[in-house]
Amino acid sequence: MTDARPISVLTVRVNYSETDQMGVVYHARYLVWLDIARTEHLREAGVSYRDLEAAGLRLAVGEAALRYRQAARFDDLVTIRCWVRALQSRRIDFGYQLERASDGAPLATAATSLLVLDTAMAFTRLPDEVRRQLMVVPDPVPLDLTLSGDRVLLGRR
Repeated sequence: MTDARPISVLTVRVNYSETDQMGVVYHARYLVWLDIARTEHLREAGVSYRDLEAAGLRLAVGEAALRYRQAARFDDLVTIRCWVRALQSRRIDFGYQLERASDGAPLATAATSLLVLDTAMAFTRLPDEVRRQLMVVPDPVPLDLTLSGDRVLLGRR
């Protein structure tokens, strides 16, 4: 068993190279941060992506949804919360909340759906021992996003 938390927390500092001509974080950089947060969340749960690959498994992003709320700027500290929203034998759905660490201002919410593939890139099942290590939790904040697997608009009131 691991000391995994249901919601992992990671902080990154915005580097100058991550900003665009307007002085804000380039929109695609958020996807990189989601990848970093997701990999760390798995690691904290006792699931090493390196070990998954060694076992012949791949986790491929099948869908990503991101809602920008406020701009992050150079030198901001950004807190990223990540959690497992849903877990199926061939898919893992993650949720994310990004905020400015200094004042808690919401920067973005996001969701990704990862497909479990083998080395031939065919669908396969996530091993039961890996599934047992991942804790599914309800969204702690409204994400206001749509992924096809959700079947409904998340966060809609």
